[in-house]
Amino acid sequence: MAEIRLSDVFVELADTLVDDLDVLDFLHVLTERCVQLLGVSAAGLLLTDQKGALQVVAASSERTRLLELFQLQTDQGPCLDCFHSGQPVSVADLPIGGRWPRFTAAAAEVGFAAVHALPMRLRTEVIGALNLFDVQPGALDADKLRMGQALADVATIGLLQQRAIERGDILTEQLQTALNSRVLIEQAKGVLAERLQVDVGEAFVLLREGARRHNRRLSDVARAIVDGTEQLAP
Repeated sequence: MAEIRLSDVFVELADTLVDDLDVLDFLHVLTERCVQLLGVSAAGLLLTDQKGALQVVAASSERTRLLELFQLQTDQGPCLDCFHSGQPVSVADLPIGGRWPRFTAAAAEVGFAAVHALPMRLRTEVIGALNLFDVQPGALDADKLRMGQALADVATIGLLQQRAIERGDILTEQLQTALNSRVLIEQAKGVLAERLQVDVGEAFVLLREGARRHNRRLSDVARAIVDGTEQLAP
């Protein structure tokens, strides 16, 4: 059953790798499928921008996104170590592990006790890292770690192939556009949350559903929400 589900996810991810790739939606799908397939509580994804600095681009929940941002602000955590080393980083029990004290404290505040970071890597090129979080301490078994790395690899290949289509900085431009769009999306989440009296997590779900329902980019719908030319019903 797990193999069938994994193959379905690979097909789904491959189907999104079209010429007009919506990077943000593609990466959010990846984090959601990691949670469903691997049995972890949450997943987050960081990628490098034009200057080589890591940025949060996707997360399966709002608390995960905020924890990833905290990790970058304090310049310590598993995703950073994973990105710089190009190797997986796994801590089955954060408090006992004794690593990244500020990150560990922040993770505990939002209920996470274990973390596993996997590199977004193709050969020697590392473009980011995938974080898997769990509310219960414990190691992630070898099969699930391999499955998680396979998903990260597929996503990496999908992103890097855009650059291979024509020589130049296609990937860099795409990622920078996604990062710029992220600011707009955060604004739209706030507008929707206030307008509809929902939390920001639900606001983001509504935003994505609206974009998919009308076959539009997340950033385009977000811009319309922010400038007031469009509204979404709860």
